[in-house]
Amino acid sequence: MIWKEEKEKLGKQILEELYQIRAIKTWYRDKKEGWILHSGLWSPIYISLRELTSKKNAQKLLELIGNGLGKLIENEIGTIDKVMGIAMTGIYIATSITAFSGIPSLYTRKLENVKNLEDIEKYITQYGDHKLIEGDIENNDKIVIIDDLVTKFTSKILALEQLKYVAKKRNIKVNCKDFVVLLDREQGAKEKAKELGYNLYSLIPFKSKLDWIKDKFSPQEYSIIREYFEDYSKFQDQDKIKEIISLAKI
Repeated sequence: MIWKEEKEKLGKQILEELYQIRAIKTWYRDKKEGWILHSGLWSPIYISLRELTSKKNAQKLLELIGNGLGKLIENEIGTIDKVMGIAMTGIYIATSITAFSGIPSLYTRKLENVKNLEDIEKYITQYGDHKLIEGDIENNDKIVIIDDLVTKFTSKILALEQLKYVAKKRNIKVNCKDFVVLLDREQGAKEKAKELGYNLYSLIPFKSKLDWIKDKFSPQEYSIIREYFEDYSKFQDQDKIKEIISLAKI
């Protein structure tokens, strides 16, 4: 099976599993007020893999994810030395790649109240660099940064800055231009990455592949979610949000 076909098969299987375990939630069936994302955007749909490891089928799903992302790296990026998971969910995504694809992994430490580059500098001034990255980094390592999903790319750049700072302190060089996520919400992150000189890859481009789970939604639910991904800016008006909330079945 060629990689393009295998990628589609793996992506669809994983997406269906994520919906089944309610890692994908909607305002319609799960939380009528919707969600405010890390980016500040309101959304009628929420994707969170934080509880994935506590589910009964966690081993099967992590194996699918680890194999899928490992093959994506092999086929779309090439040979690398390590993957680095972004705290918190990106850590066990990266670990699953190590377990099922054999690529060694690092991970970032969670930095409280750090939301931009200036915050990182303040954190380093206060705490030093010993808690920025966990794992063995060697000179000239080619590293791919891993996370569960992406909306606006900001958190990925912060992770890269952590890595660059640690490499500088240790007087070594690292090659890190590639970011891999399980799901891309396709709300501008790939374009932002390219603008900054980086590459963003995903196993599941969510907006493009929403039809994979179309039969799981009610017609009205699917219509709203599809419209949201076509132009999320229309859904940031409070009157529009109230109108959508009124349609929830809960």
